[in-house]
Amino acid sequence: MLDVLVIGSGGAGLTAGLIAKAKGADVLIVSKDAITSSQSAMAQGGINSALGNVEEDSVDLHIGDTLKASYSLASSEMVDRMCRGAINAVEWLDRLGVPFNRTPEGRVAQRALGGASAKRACYSQDYTGLKIIQTLFDNTLKENIPHLENRFLLNLIVEDGRVKGATFLNIETGDVEQILAKSTILATGGFGSLYRNYTTNALNATGDGVASVLRAGGILSNMEFIQFHPTAMKSSLILVSEGARGEGGYLVNSNGDRFIDELLPRDVVSRAIFNEIISDRDVFIDLRHLGEKRLLELLPQELLLCRVHEGIDPVRELIPIRPVSHYTMGGIDVDSKFRVNGLDGLYAVGECSNSKVHGANRLGGNSLLEIVAFGMEVGEIAVDELKEVTTPSTEQLNRDRGYIDEIFNRDVEENFYQLENNLGEKFYKYAGIIRDDSGLKLLKRRLSSIDISKYGILDRARGYNRNLTDFLQFLNLLDVGRAVVESAIAREESRGAHFRADFPESSGKFLGEFHIYRYGDELKYRFVERESL
Repeated sequence: MLDVLVIGSGGAGLTAGLIAKAKGADVLIVSKDAITSSQSAMAQGGINSALGNVEEDSVDLHIGDTLKASYSLASSEMVDRMCRGAINAVEWLDRLGVPFNRTPEGRVAQRALGGASAKRACYSQDYTGLKIIQTLFDNTLKENIPHLENRFLLNLIVEDGRVKGATFLNIETGDVEQILAKSTILATGGFGSLYRNYTTNALNATGDGVASVLRAGGILSNMEFIQFHPTAMKSSLILVSEGARGEGGYLVNSNGDRFIDELLPRDVVSRAIFNEIISDRDVFIDLRHLGEKRLLELLPQELLLCRVHEGIDPVRELIPIRPVSHYTMGGIDVDSKFRVNGLDGLYAVGECSNSKVHGANRLGGNSLLEIVAFGMEVGEIAVDELKEVTTPSTEQLNRDRGYIDEIFNRDVEENFYQLENNLGEKFYKYAGIIRDDSGLKLLKRRLSSIDISKYGILDRARGYNRNLTDFLQFLNLLDVGRAVVESAIAREESRGAHFRADFPESSGKFLGEFHIYRYGDELKYRFVERESL
């Protein structure tokens, strides 16, 4: 039995694995795709830390900006820990070899991102997340930490309220396997693919860890808070980094007007762009005035992506954009030590968790910070809290083997891919940037009407069956989507990324979180006031 099983190979998982190994633990990192294919690698703009290398800054300012962006829903204790841990996190990454841009004096360079009161985001051109992931991965190889790729998380193994590992579909062979561990860390990412065809996220961002916790009897929270990034390329939906605005890019409409302060928080900018679009005005980001030399130096990825995927040269042309789903603030509810409430021996970190630092709206540059600063913490905590546990029965393993066999033998009446695309459109329309009660309840009825027994797979091959993994991901999205809708209906106010057209103002009676959990076959929710969090 392993000491620490890390599920997920993004920044949070790799960081936690490195720290746990440094403390002497037996560690295994498991992922459903290639180790470096996480959403973390797609983060471009930077990682926040109040280094003050470019202009005066302080940790207190960083804390204040984060709390303000959260619309009073973040935990001051957790925000304080994250922001005060930021300097150590960046220094650790620097020592590991992340190639940050440098000032003329040789210090880590920093740029402005939305909602920040100073230039605070440490960056590596516009490849920051990718460079961090590559460096972390290289260091796991150096430390001889084993990895298992092509393992799809099925379910947590729970006995007497304690998690003792998890079951996985071996994508290479089609077999169902179990991996046992004294401590399990979920770092499985968010669920942006719920908004299929309306998201910057990869198709594999399907909330697998979040759904597994819900099935195991755990609690989810803040599920209604979905961040919509203001600037995705209009056709390809590839992200145009907030760093592009941080370096001086303008937002203009088809009349040539700048209609919003480009560096306001993301929820404000996204709604402003959305309102331009529904008023029949196209929206663009303008980088032409920055000049080719500066763009090649600071934003080379943006130039390449625009030219390859949009057929646009940002040096000479405007970039058409629109806001789409980008980041999930809510997820698995955890305590101050990242322990999953109700499930001993299980921890969650990164975008899959609600660690109480983003509240109703994430500050740009804080996602990379969260996965590193809190990944370092949870790696230590999981080892410090190690307990001897008995070997579990094979009940969960046998149940999951039977379930996969049933899927292979199921008669298929409907095409789930068509339904998945339809639901992506419906979520963007009814649980998107602007929502109301009637649209959310229509979406709830649509989800309730789905007879999943009519759906299944047509490919009967056991090994490397993408049809099977796509279907399993779709099932996870259905579980997660229902939780999102329940929470969104219950929050009868507008707060941060959750904007209700029928309740446009914030209300003091909603200063807290909605917790979602399973009761039998039903989803239930309860409201927890902020003082109790």
